[in-house]
Amino acid sequence: MDSSLAGRRPASSDTMHHLALPFALIGLVPAACAIAADSPAEPATTLRDSAAPPAQLPTVHVTDRAEGGLGLSQATTSGSRTGIATRDLPASLDTVGEQTWQERGDSRMADIIGRTVGMTPLSATSYSSLSFSTRGFTGTNSVGIAEDGVRLSVASSTTPYPANSWGYERVEVLRGPASIVYGTGTVGATANVVRKQPTRETVREVLVGAGSHGASRLGLGMGGALSGTVTYRVDAYGHYTNGEHDMARARGGKLMSTLRWQPTAALRLELLADVSDERPARYFGTPTVNGAIVPELLGRNFNTTDSRIRIQDQRLRARAQYQANAWLAVSNELYRFQANRYWRNIEAYRYLPATQQVALSDYLELSHDLVQTGNRLEAAIQTGAHKLVIGWEASQAQFDFARNDYAGSDLVGVNAPSLGHWPNASPMLPSYRTQATTHDFYVEDAWTLSDRWLLLAGIRRDITDFERQDLVGNGSFDKRLGGTAWRLGVTHRLNARTSLYGQLSQGHDPVTNVLTLNLGNRPFKLTTARQIELGLKQQWAQGRGEWTAAAYRIEKKDIITRDPNNSLLSVQGGEQSAQGLELSAALRLSPHWRVEGNYAFVDAQYDRLLEAGGADRSGNRPANVARHTANLWLHYTTPSSLGRWQASLGARAVGQRFADTANTASSAGYTVWDAALSWHPHPLSTYRLTVRNLSDKLYTYSAISSAIAAQAYPGEGRRVDLSAEFAF
Repeated sequence: MDSSLAGRRPASSDTMHHLALPFALIGLVPAACAIAADSPAEPATTLRDSAAPPAQLPTVHVTDRAEGGLGLSQATTSGSRTGIATRDLPASLDTVGEQTWQERGDSRMADIIGRTVGMTPLSATSYSSLSFSTRGFTGTNSVGIAEDGVRLSVASSTTPYPANSWGYERVEVLRGPASIVYGTGTVGATANVVRKQPTRETVREVLVGAGSHGASRLGLGMGGALSGTVTYRVDAYGHYTNGEHDMARARGGKLMSTLRWQPTAALRLELLADVSDERPARYFGTPTVNGAIVPELLGRNFNTTDSRIRIQDQRLRARAQYQANAWLAVSNELYRFQANRYWRNIEAYRYLPATQQVALSDYLELSHDLVQTGNRLEAAIQTGAHKLVIGWEASQAQFDFARNDYAGSDLVGVNAPSLGHWPNASPMLPSYRTQATTHDFYVEDAWTLSDRWLLLAGIRRDITDFERQDLVGNGSFDKRLGGTAWRLGVTHRLNARTSLYGQLSQGHDPVTNVLTLNLGNRPFKLTTARQIELGLKQQWAQGRGEWTAAAYRIEKKDIITRDPNNSLLSVQGGEQSAQGLELSAALRLSPHWRVEGNYAFVDAQYDRLLEAGGADRSGNRPANVARHTANLWLHYTTPSSLGRWQASLGARAVGQRFADTANTASSAGYTVWDAALSWHPHPLSTYRLTVRNLSDKLYTYSAISSAIAAQAYPGEGRRVDLSAEFAF
């Protein structure tokens, strides 16, 4: 057993409230000052300026962004296809840039997204899923993941890509119903990962890293011009670790490439090709007793020694952009994504204290083969005060599922060696095949009413034709699903640096992953959620600080409940709601000190929910939803004769969560502290020492159930990493 794990103790929720409170105060002082002292004379881009006719398509698009800021001045397509600035968007949008996650020592995408306001990771490692809880809603059916604005279909709650940050320049998180931009399954939020672009300037980047548990990683990036009209970008990345548990070795790699041809200022053509191969840790947690982790079992792995997980992705995209004239731009994107996934593991462990044994079950061998092809055609029209986008996206996803139905079980002593080999030699057999063909039609308009007022309105209609072919049994069927999303929002500039906004929006989620619909949930339609949100975005202190605030309420209808007259029958008709407050701030206090932080409060409940046996869960909080979450980073930078030094200290805090809808089992909140020390001997080179989980706190990503067969996935223990980053 790893001795570093044995000494860890559960975190206290009290720390959470001490850390969260300052964030509620960070923004109030500058906000009050700026609203009281309206300064419209200050030079800045106004809403009216943004409506000027567009220039010809540039070869390189460079956006200025203050160091460590929130990116309020950045143009974004993550929150609206019209490309308006984040400051003018009547919605909550977080932006995290490459420099920010490098300063924090983050490289896993789950960690980067999980530090944005209100986003709590639920999966300890990215191979199982990039799964989060936010605004009272959880999982891949409510929180979407996209790359450059395109989402990969979710199969069996699995969204493992992109696993790490190499090759990406920023992550943008749109909170609240995002179906108007991304389609179904995005009521809680959507994280859009934006990749690095080709440039005419020659770029070479190298990352070398090593750390605890035999970890190592290497990243290479290159870009530049091949001719007067052709540019490129290539990124390669590989990693390895022995892991902090038995049999937790993991390794993987990827190659990302973009080739751009721009024969004229008005026409741009791109071809993107990516491959990745991940072999994650074969670890599925540790047994628990009465909702608590057994310290003596930490570090033990009860999987077979020849267990296996492999995740392979291939992605091809072709993009064309044409600026037909001063008011019309047309773009088209054709893509093909393929994901092949394989698991062979024992995934359930139950501790028997009386005999000092562990009962093994859930012997699972299965594969997912997912192929998605699609095309998005879009026209952007700018006429007068209107920026109008009209689009049509058609996609087809095919999912093949195979498994080995081995109902094995076994008993092993807690100190006995792990099982040596997979006990069943029977082959996997195809189980079912599904296909979902979707057509999405959308219109969005950003209307600049005056220098101070902007109206954003949009509507989207999704239509999915679903087919399931059972290869075992008689469960084949067809079904059509449809959903309409819309948004109406208004932004008002109080002054050149302060904006107020409000919006009404509607989105929709499936009751389960669309590609895994079966006869049991065939009758169900998409759920519907409506949100009202009010917010403020502000830059202050001559651009040294930025802060945002958002208050919202979301009501979701048609969730699965039980028939009041027959508790054995599942029906739609349940309701769930959430309301809350979110604060984000970044401030340069002096030439040496900089602080970044966010805080989220959410009050979520089931307004109407009946479960088996007629149990009424109305008024209860959904599982794995914390009322309070917060993040804080403090950076101190100082120059010296040997270069620039930066010391950083950060905290991530999550409040108490329930493990069940009955709210009978809960896990305490936790606060995890991280630290980083970096040395910049040259502007293009950085050496960084990072310590994760400074106090070696024992915590879990998901709340622990009190069920007899429950197990928990402990969070990462103390880890030390050393890295070197070069650009030339």
